[in-house]
Amino acid sequence: MAVNVENLEKLERRITLTLPASAIKQEVESRLRKLARTVKAAGFRPGKVPMSVVAQRYGYSVHYEVMNDKVGRAFTDATNEAKLRVAGAPRIAEKEGAAEGELAFDATFEVYPEVKLGDLSAAEVERVSTEVTEAAVDKTLDILRKQRRTFALRAQSEPAADGDRVTIDFEGKIDGEPFEGNKAEAFQFVVGEGQMLAAFEDAVRGMKVGDSKTFPLQFPADYQGKDVAGKEADFMVTLKKVEAQHLPEVNEALAKALGIKDGTIEGLRADIRRNLEREVKFRVLARNKGAVMDVLVKAAELDVPTTLVAGETERMIEAAREDLKKRGVKDAEKAPIPPEIFKDQAERRVRLGLVVAELVRANNLQAKAEQLQAHIEEMAQSYEKPSEVVRWYLGDRQRMAEVEAVVVENNVTQFVLDKAKVVDKMLAFDELMQS
Repeated sequence: MAVNVENLEKLERRITLTLPASAIKQEVESRLRKLARTVKAAGFRPGKVPMSVVAQRYGYSVHYEVMNDKVGRAFTDATNEAKLRVAGAPRIAEKEGAAEGELAFDATFEVYPEVKLGDLSAAEVERVSTEVTEAAVDKTLDILRKQRRTFALRAQSEPAADGDRVTIDFEGKIDGEPFEGNKAEAFQFVVGEGQMLAAFEDAVRGMKVGDSKTFPLQFPADYQGKDVAGKEADFMVTLKKVEAQHLPEVNEALAKALGIKDGTIEGLRADIRRNLEREVKFRVLARNKGAVMDVLVKAAELDVPTTLVAGETERMIEAAREDLKKRGVKDAEKAPIPPEIFKDQAERRVRLGLVVAELVRANNLQAKAEQLQAHIEEMAQSYEKPSEVVRWYLGDRQRMAEVEAVVVENNVTQFVLDKAKVVDKMLAFDELMQS
């Protein structure tokens, strides 16, 4: 039987579903009889409760379940018959004027859009690359040394300098009044490493143990503490202790401590380089992928289903609440989060997902088994026991689905780069790592 589909606005459609009232009644009675076999009621033995009692107690809920099942099945059959790809859940409303012995419902819903991709050969994409230099290896080696540094007391007559760990007492006031976080005792930080505002470090640099100093400090306008952002405070600081740092030498002992089997400096530097090249590869890929996705969003023409955007918005709100919960925010699950703040981002996600899905379908860019295996093995190399990591991924469908999504996006990225006008740009190592 042909299904009459009414076109409303853009992607919105409506169909009328009709169900014989007798079929609903028979199914309700059947379920109530089945329920009566196990239902319990005061004054009756199990299985002996009168149907009138069962119907009175459970009739409404059973009728509701049957209607949901029957209408849902009728909707699925109708949309399949009409070859419609339904986006999101339909809105079902009972319709008046049904023929005698029938029930009628209007199902209003959205369908997936037609995705029209523009000429990718006319699109311009910036593709970045980065070289792991010896300077990058040296910098990483210095970071590893700092992670294993020790500190020793300086003589009281020696002034605090960059690299020294200082212990201080401080107190700050704004217009003579204290503010949150304005005071601390035995507070430690390393001078010159940016742990404190520059003006604070400048004040402490050159002080000696026992010295006290008062100085003004201007908080930046974008300071994380909004109560003091953009304001000027007067601080008094007293230097209690100065410790000089000692970095371990770059030798075989350090190499062995860092897990290098042959214990050589060459082996240590080679291991650092391999890890950096792996990290650079993933960061470059992520950056280039982002550029490709921006191009796809601009190049595609499609209407975006509002139901999918609403669903994505709700997921983002729930994720935000979960993040608040992890941060220890009280009653995070009830936090009032306006959907409007996520609307644009949710719409972009849905739009991009539809475009990528169409590109994958039209060009056979699905993830291949060997690609999944290679990607997992590459990720596992940064762990101490790669084989266990590989098994961990392969043993869980959800994790494998996440890997598959990444591989598919990589395939799409490469496909677009092969088609588009590519502008190559060499990024400095530090610029890439800070982005």
